[in-house]
Amino acid sequence: MNPFCPIVRFAARDYGWNLESLSIPSTEDLGNSLCRYNGSLDKHAAPYRSWVEVSRAQIAANYRAIRQLVHPGIAVMPVVKADAYRHGAVEVSRVLVAEGADRLAVSNVEEGVTLREAGITQPILVMADFLPSERPELVHYSLTPVIHSLDDIAAWDRLSAAHGKRLPYHLKIDSGMGRLGVWDSAEHITGAIASHKAAHLEGLMTHFASSADYSSVQTEDQATKFHALVDHLAQANITPQFLHLASTIPIAYQRTNAWGNLVRPGHAIYGYVSPTRGEHAPASALAVHPALTWKAAVLAVKTVPSGTPIGYGAMYRAQREMRIAVLAAGYADGIPHRLGNRGHVIAEGKLAPIVGAVSMDLTTIDATDCPGLQVGDSVMLLGTDGEVSIDAQQMARTAGTISYSVLCGISARVRRVYV
Repeated sequence: MNPFCPIVRFAARDYGWNLESLSIPSTEDLGNSLCRYNGSLDKHAAPYRSWVEVSRAQIAANYRAIRQLVHPGIAVMPVVKADAYRHGAVEVSRVLVAEGADRLAVSNVEEGVTLREAGITQPILVMADFLPSERPELVHYSLTPVIHSLDDIAAWDRLSAAHGKRLPYHLKIDSGMGRLGVWDSAEHITGAIASHKAAHLEGLMTHFASSADYSSVQTEDQATKFHALVDHLAQANITPQFLHLASTIPIAYQRTNAWGNLVRPGHAIYGYVSPTRGEHAPASALAVHPALTWKAAVLAVKTVPSGTPIGYGAMYRAQREMRIAVLAAGYADGIPHRLGNRGHVIAEGKLAPIVGAVSMDLTTIDATDCPGLQVGDSVMLLGTDGEVSIDAQQMARTAGTISYSVLCGISARVRRVYV
């Protein structure tokens, strides 16, 4: 019987490996370690067509850096929505809880249910969805909704009364984002909260539209509007436990007047802080590092003569005799299509240009300067190899998008490996 676990056997089938001929100390130990997604994979051999390696230690270190920056009396609620920015919400949440995170935030009910079913017991805030069809699940799984309209306060209040519990909720104020949130007057908001006592107002929140732009006063205006409402509510003896305004950027650039007593880091948990704009913008006070490395297998290597068209639409023609390598990842895996003829990957510790169009499942690179690159080797799409590095912000700039989109665009068919 082949001692390798199914994942390793599937990889062998895909890449034509002869497992019986491999000489290793313990095939059972190797197979089991890969199935558990534990430990480091070989630097160059490709066990999958495309995969990301997520560093548990770096996720933990990023959380600690945030925790150390904010005041001791301020709670830190990591945001693990969008499958933890595609790092894997369950595993990331387990790391964060082990580091002391006592609450988490997601976008929708399904994300919250996934964490509950994985054994996460900490409070979970559902920040976006409050759909009528999903409200019973909010109650059943002990998920705390963010409510965005005064009518929904009444709906949650009725659910609370029906279950005989003071179900918690957070109320979102649209202080200037122009998206989700209550837009009503302070008097109407106060009245709605005061007249619905079956539910429990645990938190009051808002979200900034331009917190990285120090040439604009929008963030200050939003904070002023929010704090004015907090004062108005206090006069009516309404004092929610949590006041929160800040995501990664106000944390990193120390807009302390916007911290409240709870902050919501998302991007920084995964190792990124977006740059600021404006003449008087401060430097970031937060040192975090990317936790994700993205790799792909080499499917084919061949030498083509000068003038050979490469890929769809013949967008690129070889300028000389060229050694090309075809990678097992394309835009269906999350490589931005706009990286065709302008992006790079890291191969053999060097930058190798993407040539031709990025296609659905494949991407072609110029491997002329990588003479040792062979079929079955891996190249790096995001990460660091020696002195060469590509991160999501660099990829985003080249593709004309944002780093959030790059990370969240890594598709579900790209395997997640935890190291």
